[in-house]
Amino acid sequence: MRNLAIFDLDNTLINTDSDHSWPQYLMNKGLVDVEYTRAQNDKFYQDYQNGCLDIDAFLKFHLEPLSRFSMEELAEMHKEFVAEFIAPHISTMAKMLVQSHRDAGDELLVISSTNEFIITPICHLFGIENIIGTQLEIGADGRYTGNYIGTPSLKEGKITRLNQWLEARGESMDSYGKVYFYSDSKNDLPLLCLVSDAVAVNPDADLQQEAIAKGWPVLNFK
Repeated sequence: MRNLAIFDLDNTLINTDSDHSWPQYLMNKGLVDVEYTRAQNDKFYQDYQNGCLDIDAFLKFHLEPLSRFSMEELAEMHKEFVAEFIAPHISTMAKMLVQSHRDAGDELLVISSTNEFIITPICHLFGIENIIGTQLEIGADGRYTGNYIGTPSLKEGKITRLNQWLEARGESMDSYGKVYFYSDSKNDLPLLCLVSDAVAVNPDADLQQEAIAKGWPVLNFK
């Protein structure tokens, strides 16, 4: 029976937060109001770390700039973004972890609260094709509307989206011998407590404490 290896992305497979970095890229390019964007970006990032993020308010802030550009423009921007803000923060250890599961024949999946536009090309750098992120609405003009659809993949939302993904494949968690989940954040405790093999990676203080209490392995890629 195959195993399922699930990875969080930000501060887990990459040693940075892509959700927080994207507005920094936009600020550097002069595409958004710097003072307002920096203040909001830092506030929402702190709220996420504290486990009290207002996901609707955050997504309204984070997704609105996407509606200003065509898909072609965004694709070019994303290439620059990855080269400057993401690639320098991918460790050899993270690549080796993913490869070890691939070599074992495991199914690979990323579940991130970050939106699909940002995470999909980053996941492809690891050769991962199964990707769950917050889903974005596309309008009749083929551009992002600035709205999201479905359940955001944050906290318990990751369980909801995982079950939807499994159901679409005609599977359940019982379809796999083991289900691994690698994460850095206390926000992921609902899913970490559900899987058979939870692993803390670069854990925040609360997750570190929980991992010690539960005897979960702890990895540090930084």
